[in-house]
Amino acid sequence: MIQEPEETAGEPEVEEVVDAEVVSAADPAVDGAAAEEAAAEATVESDLAALVEEARSQRDEYLDLAQRTKADFDNYRKRVAAESQAQIERGRLEVVSGLIEAIDNLERVLDAAGIEQEVALGGSLPENAPVTEQGVIVAYRDLHAVLRKAGVEAFDSKGEAFDPNLHEALQALPAEGVGSGIVLEVMQKGYRAGENVIRHARVVVSQ
Repeated sequence: MIQEPEETAGEPEVEEVVDAEVVSAADPAVDGAAAEEAAAEATVESDLAALVEEARSQRDEYLDLAQRTKADFDNYRKRVAAESQAQIERGRLEVVSGLIEAIDNLERVLDAAGIEQEVALGGSLPENAPVTEQGVIVAYRDLHAVLRKAGVEAFDSKGEAFDPNLHEALQALPAEGVGSGIVLEVMQKGYRAGENVIRHARVVVSQ
């Protein structure tokens, strides 16, 4: 006689259930999405690097342009300042030249009146001189004072060696006991301001 197996009360039969929504880690769709995401990140990083490099290039270009512009402006400012100073100096020399010509005329009047230039520049006015002569002396002193304030002075070269930087030779004469190229006589005084010669002295030199 065959005995059938007894059923255990309260213990249901266990069935293995597979969830259809569980996706395997080896799913190709997941790998493709990850690859696309990585590629997108690489593209963004590449584009960002390109933008940074372009920004640096433009920065260097603008910096170079700014530096060249500043250098050009500095050169322009210096050139304008130099031209302005040169123009002021030319104007000053023109005024001084006019004063020197006036002094030349006054010296001719003094010579005609028999008044030495050194005497006219210093000391008191001659009491017995006419008012016109005294006026000439006063004007002569005032003009010399203006020249001194401007840093301009006359120079006497008699007895000195001829210097083309200071002198203009009008004539050469033989002279006993005097070497060649010595200033024998000053026909017209020279004037200078420091090292700058405003007017060369016109002289007679020895042969």
